[in-house]
Amino acid sequence: MRRTVYTEDHEAFRAMLRDFIAKEVVPVYPEWERAGHPPREFYHRLGELGVFGIEVPEEYGGAGMSTFKYQSIVIEETTRAGVSFGTTTVHVGLILPYLLAYATEEQKARWLPEFVSGELMTAIAMTEPGTGSDLAGIQTTAKLSEDGRHYVLNGAKTFITGGVLADLVLVVARTAPATPQDRRGGLSILCVDTKSPGYSVGRKLDKIGLKTSDTAELAFTDVLVPVENLLGEAGRGFSYLTHNLPQERLAIAVGGYASASAALRFALDYVRERTVFGTSVASFQNTKFVLAECATEVEAAECMIDRALELHEAGELSVADAAKVKLFCTEVAGRVIDKCLQLHGGYGYITEFPIARLYADTRVSRIYGGTSEVMKTIIAKSLGL
Repeated sequence: MRRTVYTEDHEAFRAMLRDFIAKEVVPVYPEWERAGHPPREFYHRLGELGVFGIEVPEEYGGAGMSTFKYQSIVIEETTRAGVSFGTTTVHVGLILPYLLAYATEEQKARWLPEFVSGELMTAIAMTEPGTGSDLAGIQTTAKLSEDGRHYVLNGAKTFITGGVLADLVLVVARTAPATPQDRRGGLSILCVDTKSPGYSVGRKLDKIGLKTSDTAELAFTDVLVPVENLLGEAGRGFSYLTHNLPQERLAIAVGGYASASAALRFALDYVRERTVFGTSVASFQNTKFVLAECATEVEAAECMIDRALELHEAGELSVADAAKVKLFCTEVAGRVIDKCLQLHGGYGYITEFPIARLYADTRVSRIYGGTSEVMKTIIAKSLGL
């Protein structure tokens, strides 16, 4: 089915990005995997290409477009090539909406120009050891100093994407105690300079997939954060976090769809070239049936993604809508990639084959951004259950 969600401008951006990935990313990608992240200069290169500034207002060096579709294309094209831009999706898709919605004009002028250029890389620190999806259980504290000029930050975070290379981290901390009546109250977001005394990066976590995404543990010991670095209002952090969840989950869903689509393409190429018992793997009825099933599921995921993109563009993508599209597309990705890996036989388990990388990289999509079980709970609530 022909896609109509993207315009000629979108497709021109896609063509530029596809060419850039083929020439400047694919040849060196194994080096990035061994290092655990792209070189810092790569982010400057993305800044030069304008990838970071599409949605940033022109006065701060961006293009001033209010759209998620270019981010969606970045996800689709990197996945198509079997690579990842590391923390780019978090930097643009997750952090930027918070800065645009809640930063003061002074904060925007201070951070956004270097955000656009790639000189200032960002991350967000929500998850803590032992809390998982329960953000209301956050224990990291930020107390006002006696002179009222700083917050004194103490605590620890884990599973922080981009935590190794980040220059500015949005830390969710408790600035006031929770109450039995309101466990979600008292949370605030502080923008923390990673060069601050008392800020430390702990272990760089060794994941089974997403090897080029630097994921780390962070610790804060009496870190002084200027009150000018409070994002939005104190105590409203939880509502800010939920405000951006639909887009975050849509981005993960796009990744799921793109991963399933890429797996189908990789499998088609492989079974046409591979021969077994004197005939191509593609000629077996089982292969045809499996790939027909996969193609149908990918098509269904694409339709759901395109509908969600249009709803998001119109400001109508609800929390329940986003939960549905994330649940469906990430589960489809799991099924399709598993079937396509099986068609590769033993080679599907060898990391030099892109299907193996997809298999490892995609598994976490049913966990982060809210587990599939959490998505089902949200959907059930929307049904009045």
